[in-house]
Amino acid sequence: MEKMTDLFSKFDPLIQQREDLLATGVTDPFSLVMEKVISPTVAICNGRETILLGTYNYMGMTFDDDVIAAGKEALDRFGSGTTGSRVLNGTYQGHRECEDALKEFYAMDHAMVFSTGYQANLGIISTIAGKGDYVILDIDSHASIYDGCAMGNAEIVAFRHNDVEALEKRLKRLPPEAGKLVVLEGVYSMLGDIAPLKEMIRVSKENGAMVLVDEAHSMGFIGEHGRGVAEAQGVIDDVDFIIGTFSKSVGTVGGFCVSNHPKFEILRLVCRPYVFTASLPPSVVATAATSIRKLMHGSNKRAHLWENSKTLHKGLRDLGFTLGTEEPQSAIIAVIMPDLERGAMMWEALLEEGLYVNLARPPATPAGMTLLRCSLCAEHSSEQVTEILARFERAGKRARIIG
Repeated sequence: MEKMTDLFSKFDPLIQQREDLLATGVTDPFSLVMEKVISPTVAICNGRETILLGTYNYMGMTFDDDVIAAGKEALDRFGSGTTGSRVLNGTYQGHRECEDALKEFYAMDHAMVFSTGYQANLGIISTIAGKGDYVILDIDSHASIYDGCAMGNAEIVAFRHNDVEALEKRLKRLPPEAGKLVVLEGVYSMLGDIAPLKEMIRVSKENGAMVLVDEAHSMGFIGEHGRGVAEAQGVIDDVDFIIGTFSKSVGTVGGFCVSNHPKFEILRLVCRPYVFTASLPPSVVATAATSIRKLMHGSNKRAHLWENSKTLHKGLRDLGFTLGTEEPQSAIIAVIMPDLERGAMMWEALLEEGLYVNLARPPATPAGMTLLRCSLCAEHSSEQVTEILARFERAGKRARIIG
């Protein structure tokens, strides 16, 4: 019998890297268990009360009284799940109400709700850009964007991160008659930097491309009405498709696409990740719809979150940490680490201080860097932010990241 090739052998370098890291005695940073969640900003981790600074819960909606009540009511009225696709038995009253809330939030004509944010990118990109079409994307784009390109079999044309001139050069090299989709993100999740959407959308339209913007990390927070970076830069009406998620500012799980394209509704019949998966449970769409409607009136929360971001960014820089952006641009602040081993030591030191952040490593991070990603919440009090800085200082000195 011919010897079987182990399909897992491709992971051997990563397995070895993980084993080498854990051999140093550091806690595995990718298997943390939260034993109890007390609020959007506090949980019990390893038996210790811990401030949460790495959850994407930007607007703190996970424990909102109205949101929780809506979920409980839907659970009682409609049961625990739909057991069906949106195009069969899986569209309940709540799914339509959730899509109506999105249309109102964005002031757009159409909205489709997906079971995850990942599926929203996977489905929309793979369906509208197929073989013979071109997807022009920022090289630092999220994995779901790249996977959508691969599933649709479109030609991928990547350009240097946030480089308007590089985008324009790529566009001008493409056949003028070809279908072109430019995919951008409002906020890039690793460094927390925003895209120059105004210039990029102008260049895209001048070269005959449609534009999709993923506003996952800006929805609810950035822009006058919380619609994202495109709104903040005054170009939301020039965007063909906006992708978003419920698992960040909205505080639950799911994804969506909104658009004004007159033919948009046909996507419900041809988008495979929408058609061939079960729809979200009734309790989830009820919590999402309630949260979205409350975010329409979240200006005070948005203002407080900006203050938190400015305070933490300045405080970390003053302590001597190297950050991913010169100025705070979003609710994400990235603290750059020298390497993976030192980053894991710093992560563990913070956890022992009662502070949870995300340890991010290649290939998820740009330029091969290791970083600690901090995600602020509108429910973090000013006192908590002050305490976060004190814990960073103690941990940074223990791990010898700062002097």
